[in-house]
Amino acid sequence: MKHKTRSKGKLRTPKTILRLPDLEVAKSAVLNSLSCPDAQRGYRHAIDEFVDWYCSEPRLSFGKTVVVRYRMHLESRNLAPGTINLRLGAVRRLAYEAADCGLLSADLAAGIRRVKGVKKLGVRLGNWLTADQSQALWQAPDRDRIKGKRDRALLAVLLACGLRRHELAALTVDHLQQREGHWAIVDLRGKAGHVRTVPVPDWVRGLLGDWMKSAGITSGSLFRRVSSAGRVWGERVTEKLVWHVVKEFAAKIGVSKLAPHDLRRSCARLCRAAGGELEQIQFLLGHVSVQTTERYLGCTQRISSVVNDRIGIEPNP
Repeated sequence: MKHKTRSKGKLRTPKTILRLPDLEVAKSAVLNSLSCPDAQRGYRHAIDEFVDWYCSEPRLSFGKTVVVRYRMHLESRNLAPGTINLRLGAVRRLAYEAADCGLLSADLAAGIRRVKGVKKLGVRLGNWLTADQSQALWQAPDRDRIKGKRDRALLAVLLACGLRRHELAALTVDHLQQREGHWAIVDLRGKAGHVRTVPVPDWVRGLLGDWMKSAGITSGSLFRRVSSAGRVWGERVTEKLVWHVVKEFAAKIGVSKLAPHDLRRSCARLCRAAGGELEQIQFLLGHVSVQTTERYLGCTQRISSVVNDRIGIEPNP
């Protein structure tokens, strides 16, 4: 019994140098504290990059000096200030969880939290598609093949409805309902558990109907995998599959470095260019500030007349 008590006491003794098992414990604690798949993916990538760097360097105390050196390493790679600050935020979270688990000295964790980020000079230009590029993208898949029908519908939903890829992967047939005489994705659970209703333009609903009819989908997941032989299988598509579909057809229309989230940005810009009101676009995308906007302006989302019906990427008559 005494031996167990001593062992337990040793485990609770804070350290200055963290080994790989300690870092993995702290990383798991960080990921378990996050409910959003996007946040988990981002933090996992950022922490893995830091751990690789930390373990490749001469092993020093996991404290302020090491994190400052890591910031200098990130700056030497000419990363954008926003990217560097996100990586540093993940390291601070790692230190906090390590201290909370009794693995790291509280003083060292406090020092890490005091490491300042990089100042942002100006605003970095995002990656947006024009209306012509957006139309070319969703029309790029072969309409005569069942996989092409799926990919057309998938790209159209991303472009015209502004969904995140984990939201799209989780769509079910039950999400598609009519509200105020207009098709919509109802009660969609998005980032941080926020629930919203997303209007679906009639032309997008038509593409979805074409895919569902060809695939024989009447219930369950809306988007499924399709084999090379054209056979529909599996419960649902993955976020990785959504990424590959975007990459595949972006390359076909000559656009490089296009990510699924860029289609969400493009949707917002196209809606704005088509005359959409800012607060309605915020409702469409489900940004966190929607609640604040709604309280201050007293506005509600209109489903009968929505911002994403006519944005310049519809099929030509």
